[in-house]
Amino acid sequence: MTDPRRLVPRTDTVLGEPAVAQAVARLGAAVVKGVVVAAQQQVRDGQLAPEAVVATVLDALPAEVSGLRPVINATGVLLHTNLGRAPLSAAAVAALSAAAGTTDVELDLATGARGRRGRGALDALAAAVPTAGAAHVVNNGAAALVLAATALSAGREIVIARGEMVEIGDGFRLPELLASTGARLREVGTTNRVTRADYADAIGPDTGFVLKVHPSNFVVRGFTSSVGPEQLQGLGVPVVADIGSGLLHPHPVLPAEPDVTTSLAAGAHLVTASGDKLLGGPQAGLIFGANDLVHQLRRHPLARALRVDKLTLAALEATVRGPITPTATGLTATVESLTARAKALAEALSADGVDAVVAPSRATVGGGGAPGVELESAALSLPADYTARLRSARPPVLGRTERGRCLLDLRSVPVERDDALAAAVRSVAAAR
Repeated sequence: MTDPRRLVPRTDTVLGEPAVAQAVARLGAAVVKGVVVAAQQQVRDGQLAPEAVVATVLDALPAEVSGLRPVINATGVLLHTNLGRAPLSAAAVAALSAAAGTTDVELDLATGARGRRGRGALDALAAAVPTAGAAHVVNNGAAALVLAATALSAGREIVIARGEMVEIGDGFRLPELLASTGARLREVGTTNRVTRADYADAIGPDTGFVLKVHPSNFVVRGFTSSVGPEQLQGLGVPVVADIGSGLLHPHPVLPAEPDVTTSLAAGAHLVTASGDKLLGGPQAGLIFGANDLVHQLRRHPLARALRVDKLTLAALEATVRGPITPTATGLTATVESLTARAKALAEALSADGVDAVVAPSRATVGGGGAPGVELESAALSLPADYTARLRSARPPVLGRTERGRCLLDLRSVPVERDDALAAAVRSVAAAR
């Protein structure tokens, strides 16, 4: 009987195959060799024919070196936190690629001297919100608030409404985040109601600033009252507004969502927001406001630890200056256009024997933005077991199960991904 070990193709022979060698150049020798070794073991175990090793290796190789896999978001949640929130625009992706090498991120090419770091992104933000005296960028929205609290209120008090002591996700709570900076919180009002007098009574010589937090992931209705930045003027301390979702200007689809421009006009001295939500950019914390306060934050030692890299700066600038983002496109898509796409997909898949029909749907913003707002949408409706099966497709597709069916909501799927979505559905249908 032939020893199975004699039938195993040599490692260098497999690696020398042209297609495998190309994969080595793309993925690295260690990644490819690991897949080759696994295939060789299958031959030893009698699970694979020796002549099938190369094909098996090529089929098992990952598309990228990174473990992160591109996923089609068909949940109807535009800013899905588990999927990385805002998908970047083509312009931002191109900017990332350009910035991946050596760049003039902190160099003035005209003089050869050190230049202002992130000047392109900061200039873009300043142009987008001309009423802001200055802008600064840190690595996420929470970091923006932490920097403000540390620079302005470490060892002092932050006055905040009791109903705005929110949890921001994954168990992180605003009171604990702010307390970690060394600031003390002075809660005012009740869970559902607060007045200007509550704030005024709490202001004292130890007050660092008044904090207004937009409750971006829940809604309180009924017997309520709140106080906006415009009512907090004249208290003798800065007003910091954490608006969360990152709109730079009012949006007609989301009239109740706060934005940077309006918040500054209403009297906020500083506004903090996230870059990877409704702005549609990379993860970043955005700070806008009075020049002296922004300068104080920028020069604080903690700012160095919260500094963003050149890739974030490049993607952020391209997002602000560039064309409409996928997030904005998904937000403003008409129900008629979504229904037409769903109908075309359903007809094409039905012709292939797939149980696919069009279904009305309701989408949401997600990502801690526009709580309670539902967007009328359209979905491709499939048998319920497709929800789990599509997560293993290539590319993976994330949908949701509703009313005993798998719904693939097209409001969160860019139109250019419709063919890939259909291919994934066909692959699942063929394997059922």
